[in-house]
Amino acid sequence: MRIPTSRRSFFKQTAVLSAAGMLLPVCASATPMQTKVPDRLRILFQGDSITDAGRDRLSGQSNDFHLGMGSGYALMAASSLWVDHPSTDLHYYNRGVSGDKVFQLSRRWQEDCFDIQPDVLSVHIGVNDFWHTLTNGYEGTVATYKKDFLELLQRTQVKFPKLKFIIGEPFVVIGGTAINEAEWIPAFRAYQAAAAQVAQQFDAAWIPYQKIFDDAVKLKDVPYWCPDGVHPSIQGCVLMAKAWKVAFDSLY
Repeated sequence: MRIPTSRRSFFKQTAVLSAAGMLLPVCASATPMQTKVPDRLRILFQGDSITDAGRDRLSGQSNDFHLGMGSGYALMAASSLWVDHPSTDLHYYNRGVSGDKVFQLSRRWQEDCFDIQPDVLSVHIGVNDFWHTLTNGYEGTVATYKKDFLELLQRTQVKFPKLKFIIGEPFVVIGGTAINEAEWIPAFRAYQAAAAQVAQQFDAAWIPYQKIFDDAVKLKDVPYWCPDGVHPSIQGCVLMAKAWKVAFDSLY
């Protein structure tokens, strides 16, 4: 985000971010949130490049905010939660991998999920399951996506019956430089509907990212939030993090 060059631009920018609900809450009394969460939590973020966000994949330890969490919404969400719940022994892991589709998550699930033994699993996946049918010769369909997603979460639920799920809606921002609207719409909407059905089946906390970005671009243009229509800017990542926090709070 560019640093404002004047007081006027600073206040204008602040107004835009506040209207979009982007500013992270700051409590004047610095009093932590009172949401009742367990004394210890292991939270795993999974997904594609939007979750990956440039993380160092050689970093396997929890709470590596310098390298292992990347620079996207997962880092921001985890940081906010850590401030709100200082008495909880929180352990965060980011295992997003750029370019992944659901079946690729499945291939690495033992090491990148089961071995971590999460209490909360946050998954944001789906854009590549569609996008790569346009650009990479991938032959999967929306039926493939839904089947793979259901099977992955079913395996996980059997392994960890008390696990709580957060599922982020795959989204696309029309007007982004990588998006041809005629190719994406309405075909991609079926993938979003499939993700919502998966979330409902597993009683997951659902994050409606499409509406969040649709509303945001009414306040500020597409490049501000998500320049290529797929990968959010830092501002877009904050929007995602705020919505993720709402979903997390709904679990407790």
